[in-house]
This record gives sequence, C-alpha cells and structure tokens, in this order.
Amino acid sequence: MDTKKSLAERFEEQRGRLHAVAYRMLGSLAEADDAVQEAWIRLGRADAEEIENLAGWLTTVVGRVCLDMLRSRASRREDPVGAHLPDPIITPAESSGPEHAAVMADSVGLALLVVLDTLPPAERVAFVLHDTFAVPFDQIAPIVDRTPAAARQLASRARRRVEGAAPRPDPDPALQRRVVDAFLSAARGGDFEALLRVLDPRVETHADWGALRPGVPAVVHGAEAVARSAISYARPAECVRPALVNGGAGVVVLDDAGRPFSVMGFTVVDGLIVRIDALADPVRLAQLDLAGLAGDGRD
Repeated sequence: MDTKKSLAERFEEQRGRLHAVAYRMLGSLAEADDAVQEAWIRLGRADAEEIENLAGWLTTVVGRVCLDMLRSRASRREDPVGAHLPDPIITPAESSGPEHAAVMADSVGLALLVVLDTLPPAERVAFVLHDTFAVPFDQIAPIVDRTPAAARQLASRARRRVEGAAPRPDPDPALQRRVVDAFLSAARGGDFEALLRVLDPRVETHADWGALRPGVPAVVHGAEAVARSAISYARPAECVRPALVNGGAGVVVLDDAGRPFSVMGFTVVDGLIVRIDALADPVRLAQLDLAGLAGDGRD
C-alpha cells in the first residue's frame, strides 16, 4: 500500500508535464487526458521497482500512446469542410497565481498547433519531444521506431516546416492586448483605415464554424478582406470578453443571450495582427471550460 501510494504521488507530480506533452502532440484536451490516463494504467501494470527514471519512462509511454492516436486519426481522417482548429486553452485575461500557471503550462500558440497538425505523426512526436521538452534522440528513437539519427532527421524536417509556417508572436502580453483592443474598437466603429493600421498586409483569418455556417469562407486572406469581414461581424463591447487564448491575447464573443458564440485568438508580430483563429463550432464550444467568461451579455 505504501509503495502504491508513493507511486501515485510521484505520478501526480508528473501529470502536468505529461498533459503538456500530450496536448502539444494531439491538439486535443480530451485526448491528452486519455493519453495521460493510459500512461497511469500502464504504470500500474509495470514493475515499478524496475523503472529507474520514472519521468523518462512516463514520457516514453505518453509519446507512444500519442503516436498511436495520431496514426489512428490519420487513417480515418476525411478532408474536413472548412478549417479545423485545435482545442484552445482559455483563461481570463487577468488570471494569475499557481492555478493559472498550471493551466498555462499546457499552452502553445494556436497557429503553431495548426501547423503541427499538418505534420506526419512521427515527425510531430519527434519535434515536440526534442524541441519542446528536450528529450534526447536516443530516447525518441524507440518511440518512433527509428534510429537516433533518423529521429533527428524527423525533428529537423518538422522544424523547417514549423519555422516557415508558424509566426512567432510578440512576447509582451500588454502590447498584444493593445493591438487587439485597437482592432476591436476599429471594427465596432466601422473604421476601415484604422483596421488596416493594425493588420499585417498578409494577415489571415481561420474560422472553424463546424456545421454552423456552411458556405461561409473558412479562411480569409489579406488586410482589406479581413478588415471588411471584421466590420461585418463586429459585436458590441459588452458582448466581447477579453481572454488569454493559448497564452496570447484573445476574446470570447457572446451572443445576445450571453452564451459563447466564438473564441478568437490573435497572433501579433511586430505590433501587427498576422493571424486570427476563431472557433465558432457550437458543439465544441459547449465542451470548453468558459466559466467566468460567459454571462448574460449585459454586465
């Protein structure tokens, strides 16, 4: 009993990091939970006394479970209608303290997650483990069924694709928020020129509507097109709640009844918005924890 209790406590110490690993690999909070739970089940079946490095052992197990899940997902995936966004992590804009820090440990920009979702499963696993969590290639190799040299090549290919497609946001959250607030204010006021001043000329919006609006473009390219779209979809200030979306400036947009209508994450680079990701699928929104961000739309 004492041994089991000790093992459980040691596993709980690793749970946050394991969930962060799984979330980056899968882009799904529920699937990340499943991967971590599977690691716990396998630990219960293993001879704990034979495990010299519990953290490394658990990381290996989670990596293998995630790789299997990614391969299964790829084998059954059909071309989606419109854009598909990973699950966002949403916290109040003013959040602080240890609980917030624990949540943010899982955070990675939505734009990066979208790019990771285009990688082959083995590349994604190798890149996440090495580049994000500093797992050496001799430990990654058996997870992806490659030699260490081949695992290094997988991560290198993934890195090139990520660096070419995922913009690096400004690190200053206050700057991000000022730019996003200026965007929202200009959209509400119908100020086209003010919108252009905060949008990168090559800005893109990616909207995951689910089945809500068939036929509505999922991706919009260019500052002028994005500005026109922003003005047409602008909501009153009381219907837009500031939030952190995967660690960056974002908002939760409410409908007239105070229910979440969409979650929007902004990628700000050099003081300009280069990408907007919006999740507006009502089925997926209902599965998110938005406590404290929704309301009646009037307060």
